[in-house]
Amino acid sequence: MDTYGSLEAVGPVLDALGDPTRRVILETLRTGGPCSVGVLAERVPVSRPAISQHLKVLGAVGLVRHESRGTRNIYRVHRSGLDELRGWLDQFWGDTLQAYADHVRRTEEERK
Repeated sequence: MDTYGSLEAVGPVLDALGDPTRRVILETLRTGGPCSVGVLAERVPVSRPAISQHLKVLGAVGLVRHESRGTRNIYRVHRSGLDELRGWLDQFWGDTLQAYADHVRRTEEERK
């Protein structure tokens, strides 16, 4: 996996998640399930217009999706929007496991 390309792909997601209110909104949708801006505004201590703007950013990077129901939009977490981020973070775990395996190999060779 190309690290620079990968970082370029996850950059917008990381930027979106850098805002604490957006993280709270995403967590609220994750734990409370799909809901409207009005319901989110009852659960998150910011105004409806602010919620809408945060949802716009989260939607632009693929972290939330919405469906129209009459005059309301119902928002939900779009789990596959986290796939690029998950893949990028998994590289760190892979690097750590490889470093551990290399250490074990060196230690075994030193004992011989």
